[in-house]
Amino acid sequence: MSDPTEESVRSEARAWLEANWSPDLGLVEWRHKLADSGWGVPTWPTDWYGKGYSDPLGRVIEEEFDRIGAVSVARTGIRNLAAATLLEHGTKMQKEKFLLRILTGEDTWCQLFSEPGSGSDLAGASTRADKKGNKWIINGQKVWTTSAHHAQYGLLLARTDWDVPKHKGLSYFILDIEQPGVEVQPLRQMNGHASFNQVFFTDAVIEPEFQVSELGDGWKVATTTLMNERRGADGLRRYAKATEKPGRAYAEEAEEIAHQLEPYKWYPQRAGRVDLVLQRARETGKINDPAIRQEIAKLLTMSKSTEWTARRARAAADLGLPQGPEGSIGKLAASNVARKAALVHTMLSGADAMLTGENSTMGGVIAEIFVSTPATSIAGGTDEIQKNIISERVLKLPKEARTDTDRPFRDVPRNIVT
Repeated sequence: MSDPTEESVRSEARAWLEANWSPDLGLVEWRHKLADSGWGVPTWPTDWYGKGYSDPLGRVIEEEFDRIGAVSVARTGIRNLAAATLLEHGTKMQKEKFLLRILTGEDTWCQLFSEPGSGSDLAGASTRADKKGNKWIINGQKVWTTSAHHAQYGLLLARTDWDVPKHKGLSYFILDIEQPGVEVQPLRQMNGHASFNQVFFTDAVIEPEFQVSELGDGWKVATTTLMNERRGADGLRRYAKATEKPGRAYAEEAEEIAHQLEPYKWYPQRAGRVDLVLQRARETGKINDPAIRQEIAKLLTMSKSTEWTARRARAAADLGLPQGPEGSIGKLAASNVARKAALVHTMLSGADAMLTGENSTMGGVIAEIFVSTPATSIAGGTDEIQKNIISERVLKLPKEARTDTDRPFRDVPRNIVT
């Protein structure tokens, strides 16, 4: 069965929103109505709160939400990655328990992947998941975990088999963060924020029904999560934004966004703030310097090319093609743009950019760019990892020589004691 026409979808969505939307509704009450109607996530399957529409039709419906000013389903934080992963790999019970509350915003999530000894080498994770009776007992440590301090659930990658190669011995779980065996400790960053946490597990318990997919399928499931995460690095992801309009739903959404996005408030700075370059060039008079103008032109060209690359990836998704290494290309390009932007801001502001505080350049924003942009080359897989993915999966170059992928993981040398 083919998709309905854009005109019919727009007309139907508009009629439903005009008949049902009211800013005086409670936020959760409204989102339950959205989920039941299918208009909240129209590209999701019809069995799971959607209408099975294509991405282009989904964007048509987004336009109608914007036109009327209706609040959407919850979009902030890691919950989007949790939903995408569970839609592809979750059991019926897991979807029934979690998907609706993800859409309504009643549950918050974090991603428990990176470890002190396995950041970019995610397959080297050594957090243990041992079966005792019919339960999984978790021991180990995760790090660089955004929003763990206010999450109810975590997407956990843990090792269940030490006698097979590392990629085959991992399994994927849903972990209750609020249980006694989980300790969350915030980490202070050099830019002054504390977005990340380290998380310690001491005999934490996971019931068997919260294992996602089959035993040993953890790497496959984690790849789904990561591909969706990297897709968001293309700069085209739709972020929630509060409105000052009157109404209960707007007020409750603004409170939710302020809470959920607090760990991410420095993220525009880590991307380099290309949007501030021309403003700073005019303020400093450097717009008249031909050498600096040349560097600004290079930056703007890189930024626009990165945007076009992302749009090509989106066009492929519109055609129904599966996600591939395009996310790695986009993420690597974003790192290059961030570094170039930091360099240009240095040329524009000079030593003044090192000052922080209210009386510093742009209230300290420029200084924050300098200490934040390195994160773009690390978070979500380092630049080196993205280059490997591109070289092997896109350019079809020979794979990097490895000595740790064809022997039992317990025999692989590691820099931490397990």
